[in-house]
Amino acid sequence: MTTAERVWRVFAREVQAAVRTRSFLALALVTTIAVFGVATAGGPAGGYVPTVVDVLVVVEILVPTVAFAVGYRAMADPIARGELDVMETYPLPTWGYVGGTYAGRAVVLSAVVGVPLAALGVYVATTAGPETTVFASHRGIDSPLLYLRFLALTLLYGFVSLSLVVLLSVLAGSRSRALVLALAGLLVLTVGGDVAVFAALDGSVLPSESLGGVLAVTPAGAYRGLVFDQVLYVAVPTRSSFVPGWLATGALVGWWAATLAGAAAVAHLR
Repeated sequence: MTTAERVWRVFAREVQAAVRTRSFLALALVTTIAVFGVATAGGPAGGYVPTVVDVLVVVEILVPTVAFAVGYRAMADPIARGELDVMETYPLPTWGYVGGTYAGRAVVLSAVVGVPLAALGVYVATTAGPETTVFASHRGIDSPLLYLRFLALTLLYGFVSLSLVVLLSVLAGSRSRALVLALAGLLVLTVGGDVAVFAALDGSVLPSESLGGVLAVTPAGAYRGLVFDQVLYVAVPTRSSFVPGWLATGALVGWWAATLAGAAAVAHLR
């Protein structure tokens, strides 16, 4: 059996365990109720972009919350059971175990977050979608392509959140510490970055001209900035982005790679 096949076994185990866990089904139901409730609270949806405007704040908080619920015990439980010690006697490297576990949890996260948002997009298309069938290639046009961009960026934000919680789960090493670290990490991820940036600006630590660039390097700020740049402002001819798109994209990819590599490294050293 090759290393790839062994990693696949770990991935398949995570997915099969998730299928048998009813709490993830309940989490998907809560997510569905939340996004549909917010999107329809003010009446019928007016199109893809107005729907994104309605649900953006809720999604920005809901996605990392789901990621932490899905992944906070992903590595803490195996470490507490001594599985990593056992793995040292098997020809499966630690990075393969962490990678397979992360990939399996990422599939669960995609289902819990992606399916409700995709269903919301179908709802908009069948009830209040724009009359045009032209896909947006320039400003001023609302189209399904903009909603697909929102969905892709949201999943990317979810994967970054999940890689961070897997790192915290490795650092915790036990279920009780994993819960505490997960809650602290969730608080830092959702509001900590923005609070730190604005506190630095208020204290004259950072110049006001650097606001867009600094916000772009925090996960939440990068996600929010890319949604505005690639979804909302495309349909608003007079608006321009407030964070550098290349920097925000690089920041999200960097956070994902650094935290996942950190999780593998810490697991190897335990």
